[in-house]
Amino acid sequence: MQKRWKILSADSQKTEALQQSLNIHPVICQILLQRGIENFENAKHFFRPQLSSLHSPWLLKDMQKAVDRILQAISQKEKILIYGDYDVDGTTSVALLFSFLKQIHPQLDFYIPHRYREGYGVSKAGIDFAKENNFTLIISLDCGIKSYELISYAKELEIDFVVCDHHLPDDKLPPAVAILNPKQIDCSYPFKELCGCGVTFKLISALAEKLELNEEIVFQNLDLVATAIAADIVSMNGENRVLAFYGLKKANENPNNGIKALSFLSGLTKEIQINSLVFMISPRVNAAGRMDDAKKAVSLFIAEEYEEALQFAELLNSDNKDRKEVDSSITNEALSLIRENEDLINRKSTVIFQPHWHKGVVGIVASRLIEQFYRPTVVLTKSGGFATGSARSVTGFNLYEAIYACKDLLLGYGGHFAAAGLTLELNNVEAFTKKFEEVVSATISPELLIPEIVIDAEINFRDINWSFYNILQQMEPFGPDNLRPVFIVKNVFDSGYSKIVKQEHIRFSLKQNNITFYGIGFNMAEKFHLLQMKKPIDIVFKVDENEFNGNKSLQLRMLDFRLSNS
Repeated sequence: MQKRWKILSADSQKTEALQQSLNIHPVICQILLQRGIENFENAKHFFRPQLSSLHSPWLLKDMQKAVDRILQAISQKEKILIYGDYDVDGTTSVALLFSFLKQIHPQLDFYIPHRYREGYGVSKAGIDFAKENNFTLIISLDCGIKSYELISYAKELEIDFVVCDHHLPDDKLPPAVAILNPKQIDCSYPFKELCGCGVTFKLISALAEKLELNEEIVFQNLDLVATAIAADIVSMNGENRVLAFYGLKKANENPNNGIKALSFLSGLTKEIQINSLVFMISPRVNAAGRMDDAKKAVSLFIAEEYEEALQFAELLNSDNKDRKEVDSSITNEALSLIRENEDLINRKSTVIFQPHWHKGVVGIVASRLIEQFYRPTVVLTKSGGFATGSARSVTGFNLYEAIYACKDLLLGYGGHFAAAGLTLELNNVEAFTKKFEEVVSATISPELLIPEIVIDAEINFRDINWSFYNILQQMEPFGPDNLRPVFIVKNVFDSGYSKIVKQEHIRFSLKQNNITFYGIGFNMAEKFHLLQMKKPIDIVFKVDENEFNGNKSLQLRMLDFRLSNS
């Protein structure tokens, strides 16, 4: 697939000034400037994050109300139900608050809605469970901000709600005792990009302060907060960077039993980094809710003994294996359906429906289809007599607006710029497919249908050494607004030793001015002929560390390449 290359730049005078101040490679200074780090003080906060820089939890609107109501429940020995969503952010939030509160309040339980029987967010079944079991306070985590009717229903049953959420509120807020959400219009909290688990962490911080508890109790599960930040793909700057930085430190030095067990079953032997949480830990946690019941994910994280955590981790690992098989099978089926239909191939959107597909993986399948056919994609299946599914977008296209434009054909929808969920009558699938294609065709600009690689800086092979790499590593944790830097080197030549491996990938051996670097390019075999032309090429890559037989070397993780000046 052809890709667009966009090379970023920075003010040369500012770059020079920062380089003199920091005494590091000017290219890294250029990248720091692109990320809003303009002076020594900014750089100090970036490279050496401090827990002391976290904002006071009392700056969150309604924090005093939330703390007062929870402390009232504790003093009056009320039963508290901790309610959370079934994804990584929700389950880590529940485990975080449950582990904290159980040390001071035994009248406690947690509830995770079943993805298929109850759906996303606060459910009537969950409130009824609370009523039947004499809970008088529900604390909802990573959900609840849009649950006006259900929280009103709970109020009628004399059950109070404290809502901790980070999703965009509607104009009409639910009648909760307190709502903690930095995205509320009248909330003056300085950092708006907390995930659900981050908001939960703030609640714990305030409770601990009020109860005059040791600071260590607040930070004892920071690795769960880091896992949620990684999985929810929130901005990796500000407080999220601080929490992720110290959460990774905790994960490597003294991990939560659940993180430790999942790391073991994932085969993780190296230091845990954000990528480990995103690609090894999070899919296993999410698999519980996708394939079965996410309660076991909470049980994993609150297990006091490693052996108990390992038992739950094995269940999640099994769910993840099932998820992979189902995901692979449906993706292959979907790709075949598209490739066999010329009309589908030539569209600017993909809407595909099969009634037998597993509801828990349609979002993943939509992302896989975008890797092959780069365009806004909706994957639908049948559930409860309706068509339901997930949508994913391409960079720069507002998917939510496109789905909103089709709302007359939908029973329900929700989401944001890049991803959404929707439900419709089975007999409206064809009409929705047509309308969605019309909307996308009319509103998407042609360049958005070509994937873009954002390149941080141009360098030469002589710049790449261990000193350079070690400073790059200090830019961890990586994530949105602080992605791992991408470089371009122009006019390099194949050394003659590049080769195709496992039929799909290229093992590169490239030279520039007598300096040779090796690299790996996954799924690039179809472009191998460009290397055989013996002409200069431009390459786009990330710098990586390779370890073989105990020897470490720097290698290039290739993202794209093309003939120079082409």
